[in-house]
Amino acid sequence: QVQLVESGGGLVQPGESLLLSCVASATMFHIYRVGWYRQTPGKQRELVANINPSGIITYADFVKGRFTISRDDAKKIVYLQMNSLQPEDTAVYYCHAYWVDDHWGQGTQVTVAS
Repeated sequence: QVQLVESGGGLVQPGESLLLSCVASATMFHIYRVGWYRQTPGKQRELVANINPSGIITYADFVKGRFTISRDDAKKIVYLQMNSLQPEDTAVYYCHAYWVDDHWGQGTQVTVAS
């Protein structure tokens, strides 16, 4: 069983930045596709960004160059650097890992408000 633990969420003002981190317990973390999703009340969970074992990255259109995903396989951590945050980025952000099965973290709240 893979455990994913997110951290780094919080309350920020528009235009500010946050760095989300997700630590994984997976023995073979390097073979997982990992990424971040987000969800707001009443809406489906949506992809923010993911990165596969080869380093190929996919971003949602709404990221628009503001967010950067990265992974450190030695530390078993996936990061999401979020810059120029806007109120519409307010959501619970979930870490996700996939290899054969989907694995999810518990989520971390990001709130952008002035």
